Amino acid sequence: MAMRLDKLLAHYGIGTRKEVKTYIRKGYVQVNGQIIKKDDFKVDYEKDQILFDGQPINYKPYVYLMLNKPSGYVSATKDNVHPTVVDLIKGYHQYDLFPVGRLDLDTEGLLLLTNDGDFAHKLLAPSRHHSKLYYAKVDGIMNQEDVLEFEKGMMIDHYQCQSSHLTILNTNENTCEVLIEIFEGKFHQVKKMVEKVGKKVTYLKRIQMRNLKLDENLKLGEYRELSEEELNDLMNDL
Repeated sequence: MAMRLDKLLAHYGIGTRKEVKTYIRKGYVQVNGQIIKKDDFKVDYEKDQILFDGQPINYKPYVYLMLNKPSGYVSATKDNVHPTVVDLIKGYHQYDLFPVGRLDLDTEGLLLLTNDGDFAHKLLAPSRHHSKLYYAKVDGIMNQEDVLEFEKGMMIDHYQCQSSHLTILNTNENTCEVLIEIFEGKFHQVKKMVEKVGKKVTYLKRIQMRNLKLDENLKLGEYRELSEEELNDLMNDL
């Protein structure tokens, strides 16, 4: 895709548009082996080899990251009290990343970060009913009656939840482990649904969004870019 050289370098984070123009005119930039001194020179970032001061520029307009969010981080770009999930991301400062939706401060697991607003809007739109799967540890024993309550849809905070899926993985003396799949994303929804049936979530981790599963190789706080296959699958029918 073609764009002006000065615009591309500024978006990449080399400097301001004015600074970048100066760098170009001083001969810091090569395109396909040729020094370019015209700031309005058109380049195709998908095909052309672009070097700045001898270093390759691998520009892309949008970035999509999968983060294994740890507890203690706010799903925001700025916060006056707690560190944010954006604080965990290094090497992408030029992309102005933001989290796609949110996970509670004490919730772990799959969180996407991007600079693609249209993608985020479509993935989060309540009308699209995209699946979100959580693993939870619960204080109390969940049973078949709870499974039916989740399937029926329950009222929390004057809001009628959509039908959801509760799968009981195992039970101990006074606790259990479950999977909960919801198709919306109201504030503290999973925790409130569990409380509605008389139990309490003690640990919560999101492990899947639509068909995208949390990479088990990512440790807490680690992240990676989505593969082309993952991204295409996630964007399918958005």
